[in-house]
Amino acid sequence: MAVDIRLASARVAAQDEVPEEPANLVSPGDVITTDTGFMRGHGTYMEGDKLSASVAGLVERVNKLICVKPLKTRYNGEVGDVIIGRIIEVGQRRWKVETHSKLDSVLLLSSVNLPGGELRRRSEEDEKMMRQYLKEGDLISAEVHSVYADGSLSLHTRSLKYGKLSQGSLVQVSPSLVKKRKTHFHNLPCGASLILGNNGYIWISPTLNEEMDDTGGYEQNFEPIPRSDREVIARMRNCVLALADSKMMLFDSSILYTYEASLKHPVKDLLKPEIATEVVNHAVHRLETM
Repeated sequence: MAVDIRLASARVAAQDEVPEEPANLVSPGDVITTDTGFMRGHGTYMEGDKLSASVAGLVERVNKLICVKPLKTRYNGEVGDVIIGRIIEVGQRRWKVETHSKLDSVLLLSSVNLPGGELRRRSEEDEKMMRQYLKEGDLISAEVHSVYADGSLSLHTRSLKYGKLSQGSLVQVSPSLVKKRKTHFHNLPCGASLILGNNGYIWISPTLNEEMDDTGGYEQNFEPIPRSDREVIARMRNCVLALADSKMMLFDSSILYTYEASLKHPVKDLLKPEIATEVVNHAVHRLETM
């Protein structure tokens, strides 16, 4: 039986390369400013003439407005966000969805594509078939349609690019690490497809076919996935975790560059802290030279 022996010196050397903390990093209770000309934003409170932080995070200033962006927080949804969620309850004309936010989200029966992509009024028969469309435990991709007064989200899957997810790997990271882009669906040249959910859930799957079918996202393909594709998915998952551990922003280029830098290492070795740091540093250097 092979034994993997790792020297502590390699780990210490990797830790020494960690950059210094940013100057605008604050903890709860830290005084941000004593200038009364600034307005109080999220994550701050006034104590006398001092503006202090109420959460741990980074200070952001927009003109005269000061707020603190938390380092770790639940997902706060905005209209138009792409999310990945899990069905946790089938109710009356609606599904309840867990989306890593403070409250469970809602997917109305009227906000989904019916099988076949039909656009018509929902009938009592459709309500009886809800559990056949989506049941507890199913993963879906969706878009935030609206935000209710209590902060809970209303979702929709009216586009054929959204719907039920079948075979792949789900990775959970902090929502603050997912960079907002024009598109969050990517077919990467390495042979994997990515859905970068704004809520911190990332779905990695074999490359999707370009041809869009007319099933409305309810037919799942359970054909065996070749070993080579599974290795690509596992490598990309480990690259995403390495980027998240280094607090790097996640978008298609950063993930692809990290993946390419990792090809000289076995997939399992990417879980070692010193190798993960080395791979991420290569990707960061490549991003900076772009």
